[in-house]
Amino acid sequence: MWLIIAIIAMLCWSGSDFFSKLGSKPSDKYSHWKMVIAVGTVMGIHAVYEIATGTAITFMDIVYYLPASAMYILSMIFGYVSLRYIELSVSSPICNSSGALAAILCFIVLGQTIDGLSTVGVVIVCVGVLLLGFAEYTEDDEAKAKRQLKSNRKYTKSVLAILLPLLYCLIDALGTFFDAVILEEGNTFMTSVFHYMDEDVANVAYELTFLFMAVVAAVYVFVIKKQKVVDFREEVPKGIGAICETAGQFAYIYALAANPVGAAPVICAYCVVSAVWSSIFLKERLSWKHYASLVAVIAGIIIMGVAEGLAEI
Repeated sequence: MWLIIAIIAMLCWSGSDFFSKLGSKPSDKYSHWKMVIAVGTVMGIHAVYEIATGTAITFMDIVYYLPASAMYILSMIFGYVSLRYIELSVSSPICNSSGALAAILCFIVLGQTIDGLSTVGVVIVCVGVLLLGFAEYTEDDEAKAKRQLKSNRKYTKSVLAILLPLLYCLIDALGTFFDAVILEEGNTFMTSVFHYMDEDVANVAYELTFLFMAVVAAVYVFVIKKQKVVDFREEVPKGIGAICETAGQFAYIYALAANPVGAAPVICAYCVVSAVWSSIFLKERLSWKHYASLVAVIAGIIIMGVAEGLAEI
């Protein structure tokens, strides 16, 4: 059963990547805020369900978990913006590399030990991301245009295209770091500020914070900026992406609880599936330098997933 749940999480998160990409129109400068509205709404509905079925949460729980929630939400906003400027098959592996930075932060600040396998994974990921950024930015404009001939979308070389997913990676790593502080029972780091809470309570706190952010985004887009939904069908991918994101998070928790050793590397491979969807449906094509870098990043992520699973035994 754990394998089925892990595959569901992998497919849902890759689906979130793909449908978020479909919903991120390069011509719509508010598309990332609309994506926040969609995700926050779906997560809010799920949070209400969790509370109705027995998850007890207080306002202070939301406040205590706010550092992690804020980092996760902010990183996702940068991620949604990046989808307007770069191929999904490039942005997804970079974003998913945040675990490597989180491991480094936990090692330096919290004094947590990093086993040899995790260290290998972290090094491979960091090198792969650097090579990927180098391949993207140094690519000749003519070569870039040539490989995008059959693509559904065209992109030009820019610092912003690489900077945005890197910001996602860095900020998401900070969220994971705060998770390690808040969710690790007995952790003495900054105990005057944080306190330990269960994973299910933290998840609901995160979802309620995202719901609040969705309300803020809706006010900004539809009230302050007076934007209108011209064609509802164009917003459907955002809703599907939001459902996939929420379902993936839910399946992720149960898959790791059931079998961390097997589930972690399966779920970590979701960026590979995202690249497959982008190749089939978006007709994205990369250079051999891109693909070589992506293989390194993905291999490192999977190695870290295996190491994480072994650590849970």
